[in-house]
Amino acid sequence: MTTNDVRKRQKQMITRLSQSGWRAHVHHKSRLWAWNITIGLAIGLKRTLDLLISLAALILLCPLFVLTALAIYLENPGPVFYAQTRVGQNGRHFRFYKFRSMIVDADRMKTHLASHNESADGVIFKIKKDPRITQVGRVIRKFSIDELPQLANVLKGDMSLVGPRPPLPQEVVQYTLEQRKRLHIRPGITCIWQVNGRSDIPFADQVRLDLEYIQSTGLLTDLKILLQTIPAVLTGKGAY
Repeated sequence: MTTNDVRKRQKQMITRLSQSGWRAHVHHKSRLWAWNITIGLAIGLKRTLDLLISLAALILLCPLFVLTALAIYLENPGPVFYAQTRVGQNGRHFRFYKFRSMIVDADRMKTHLASHNESADGVIFKIKKDPRITQVGRVIRKFSIDELPQLANVLKGDMSLVGPRPPLPQEVVQYTLEQRKRLHIRPGITCIWQVNGRSDIPFADQVRLDLEYIQSTGLLTDLKILLQTIPAVLTGKGAY
């Protein structure tokens, strides 16, 4: 075999390797492009569902909003809405809205009740018979009426209908790296653990269920959780 033949074969081999590498590159790029399109469509569908349902709910529930606001004010005069800073997707802070279910200035009493915290994990603060909650507050909490103003948060894009509940900044400070994964997606009004026991579920199990949801999130999963929220709200189990 002459030197020219060797060089010719080397060139042919280099050409084949280059073509093979180019085809592999194109294949990888096409798969990545298809994946990005799929994810984009899923996010778009979820956002569309959020907008349509939250807007319709705000319109249909206007009478309930008025009656709730009136009941809150008559029992304990003061603001009927309660705004609080919560942590949203990727750690972004936002204003979180609820109907006020506690007496005015209830936050000032929290430090005095810290020793009564019934959350075994210590990250979240929960008391079944919290003395700060009004009579109207107990009713609207039991049936999650106090959460309805968060439909406005959904319209603004701070929250979704379904997703992990948004934590307080002081709670996030205590999170482990694993628990911070809850913040990878937009928080929601309802979530997987709220339809399976609500506040009766320990914080560690709440995190586990949230992470399971994040790994399997999809339009059908969201619709299933939304439908399961109805009986969970009507029974009032685990609400306090």
